[in-house]
Amino acid sequence: MGTGSSGSAPRQRSRRPLPEVSVLRVGHRPGRDPRLTTHLGLAARALGARRLYLHPPDEAIRDRLEKVVGDWGGAFEVVPTRDWKAVVRSHEGPVVHLTMYGLDLERLLPELRRARRVLIVVGGAKVPAELYALATFNAAVGHQPHSEVAALAVALDRIGGIPGPATFRGGKRRVVPTARGKRLRQRRESLR
Repeated sequence: MGTGSSGSAPRQRSRRPLPEVSVLRVGHRPGRDPRLTTHLGLAARALGARRLYLHPPDEAIRDRLEKVVGDWGGAFEVVPTRDWKAVVRSHEGPVVHLTMYGLDLERLLPELRRARRVLIVVGGAKVPAELYALATFNAAVGHQPHSEVAALAVALDRIGGIPGPATFRGGKRRVVPTARGKRLRQRRESLR
């Protein structure tokens, strides 16, 4: 077994199952935020979240993300919701509101990784003040202004790491890693 530069053995990750993570997008503005909210959904799916609750509902974004799931696989779903507070209140597990005003995410990771389910809340242009009180944690990946997509990506990576290819069963497309150019494997039927 190799050792780290300090001579100590590298730390191994616990065999404990990772939490099921859902994402709640609060304050999406249909017609004004489609690109940003789509990118939140893409990042959520690609980095292991199970679902995106979308407030308020936007059928165009749901359809777009469902097409990605059909093409690329995985078990991700988009759940439209008119009542974000009901989603937060009914969630069984920690509710993590990502905000640059929160506690350092790193301090919260041990507790989040032990949870069975985690709900990550990502606000829009105007975050309801009530959210700060309803969340179990207000957490920051940095205390500077930055994109909510960046915050979500960092949080998902820190909680669960990057999912392997086996996570995305059922798709019609798969990237073939290559040093140069682009290669895709495509099938008429879903990949198994």
